[in-house]
Amino acid sequence: MRATPAATVAEQAARDIARLSPATLPASLRRVAEDLVLDIFGLCLAARGSDYARAALAGWDGDGDGTVIGHARRLSAAGAAFVNGTAAHGEDFDDTFEGGPVHAGAVIVPAVLAAAERFRAGGPEALLGIAVGVETICRLSLVAPKRVHQAGFHPTSVFGAMAAAAAVSATLGLDEKQIVDAWGIAGSMAGGIIEYLADGAWTKRLHPGWAAQAGLQAALLSRAGFTGPRSVFEGTHGLFNGFARGSAGDYGALTRDFGRRWLAETLAFKPYACGTMAHPYIDCAKRLAARGLAAEDVAEILCEVAEGTVHRLSFCIAVGFITGDAGIAAFTAATVADARIRALAAKIRYVVDPANPYPARYTGHVRATLRDGSVVEERQADLRGGAKQPLSRAEIEAKFMANAAHGGWPHARAEAARDLARRLFDGPIDLSPLRG
Repeated sequence: MRATPAATVAEQAARDIARLSPATLPASLRRVAEDLVLDIFGLCLAARGSDYARAALAGWDGDGDGTVIGHARRLSAAGAAFVNGTAAHGEDFDDTFEGGPVHAGAVIVPAVLAAAERFRAGGPEALLGIAVGVETICRLSLVAPKRVHQAGFHPTSVFGAMAAAAAVSATLGLDEKQIVDAWGIAGSMAGGIIEYLADGAWTKRLHPGWAAQAGLQAALLSRAGFTGPRSVFEGTHGLFNGFARGSAGDYGALTRDFGRRWLAETLAFKPYACGTMAHPYIDCAKRLAARGLAAEDVAEILCEVAEGTVHRLSFCIAVGFITGDAGIAAFTAATVADARIRALAAKIRYVVDPANPYPARYTGHVRATLRDGSVVEERQADLRGGAKQPLSRAEIEAKFMANAAHGGWPHARAEAARDLARRLFDGPIDLSPLRG
């Protein structure tokens, strides 16, 4: 008698996902999803006039009925997912899961909305898809922490393709086997090297968009009967072997309590338009300035940091100290050229603290030595905007309105888009107010 083969990681997770329904989701998760949709709307509007968003739109060959947020041209579902995902991540102002770190919203929201719009899924189904997709990317990032990035790949891009496949599968009501096949297919579509670090090229921006359309296509292929490997995650030639240089990992991070415990509720929303690891340092710098210190009085600022958090940290701290903000408007050519900001940034040093808890937790520290020899210090234990210091709904709405204004969206239209995000999950999906 032949033994029944053990369930693979994908099969275990798919079993729980297939059992979920919109009615099983907690109200607190819906609130996060509403804020996430609003945040992504605003980010897409903020980027609508950028050179990279225009290039992404012009470079996609395939018109259709899909809404490209902030633009009149409509694309195929895959095209809309790609451009919206690229725009949402373009200014590095989108949400973060602290444990990953990964960016969930820029991948999942565009994928789900494109699928819902194309196949007339309702708001409750879109809510389920967003919940499943965000949960999937957060959990995948914990299977083998840091190893995907250390191998030279962008975790948001790699895990995003898998998460988008799960998200669209849930939105469209695929069954267990179809979810497994969608993951198996998406594993051959995932990718995203981090060589953009060498010269600041635009490819990081397209990673969420590419992952969104890849996951969408994988789910549609699976729904049509195309198959993928069951062992896509843990297999000898599976996702983690390919992108994390080894199949060892805590796969229970994906499968344990899926649908009963929601990491998605801990998403961090950004108050600043830069890498999340810099945010607590900016907060510390702002508090230093609020004490009445002048940049010219500072002889040196020393920061305790974690490995991997020092890129652009000096500039971000200087911007926060001098301007009191670090939203999109703070990162302009004029800001980069500002003599006071550049002079202060040149005084900022760092030392790597091996005990720093990053990426499990984001902390901040600045120690300013003044010209008179006195020392002033600030520390921050947690990320503002994260689970322990969440942004209020009013703060998220204010961020949306500022981003919409940055993109040239009239105030009345911005208010209509805000209201759309708040009722999106209550009925049919209609994204027409976002076009133009």
